[in-house]
Amino acid sequence: MIKPDPFKGFHSSPEIIRLAVMLYVRFPLSLRNVEDLLHERGIEISHETVRFWWNRFGPMFAAEIRKRRIGSMKSSRWRWHLDEIFVKINGERHYLWRAVDHEGEVLESFVTKTRDKKAALKFLRKAMQKHGRPEIIVTDKLRSYGAALRDLGMVDRQEMGRWENNRAENSHLPFRRRERAMLRFRRMRSLQKFAAVHASVSNHFNQERSLSSRAIFKANRAAALAEWRGFGVA
Repeated sequence: MIKPDPFKGFHSSPEIIRLAVMLYVRFPLSLRNVEDLLHERGIEISHETVRFWWNRFGPMFAAEIRKRRIGSMKSSRWRWHLDEIFVKINGERHYLWRAVDHEGEVLESFVTKTRDKKAALKFLRKAMQKHGRPEIIVTDKLRSYGAALRDLGMVDRQEMGRWENNRAENSHLPFRRRERAMLRFRRMRSLQKFAAVHASVSNHFNQERSLSSRAIFKANRAAALAEWRGFGVA
């Protein structure tokens, strides 16, 4: 069966659409920043077009990334780092829960209005439904984690420590930079959507720069970019 062309009916080329989506999601740029950068390259589009493109194609590209990486998810069941950060939506505090594996890859992003046992349990079940049960779960001292893990029969797998969860806390930094550029979020649904897309794109381009030589880093970066340019191809 021939896969339908997702770019059919658009005046701009798929290459320009992919570039605009990558710039907006991957880097801490506003919609107008992306418009200006494309203008410098002779591409005339409005910031509202960039908004439409990322809403339309961002989830599709993220789904392709997750599908291509699913074969390497076996190692992600070894050690998970869990953490939550607060995000304000129209002045109201919400919580973004994130599960990160031992290599810093974001496995799951989940938004709730509370951070009690019920929210933690829902987050853990969603993550384990996709990735299976991890052998070790590293958390901070939030009691909701212990209560949720007790219900799941996994309290013996929990680890806590002063610096044990730095992997999860550091993974929040790219999202925080992105949040400031977007001038925060206005709806819980849009936060959930963007967090999921941003996590997948960050995973795709994360090359662990400090752990490899310059030559290997350049080769991996070129491979990730080449793979990105193939997303959405029928």
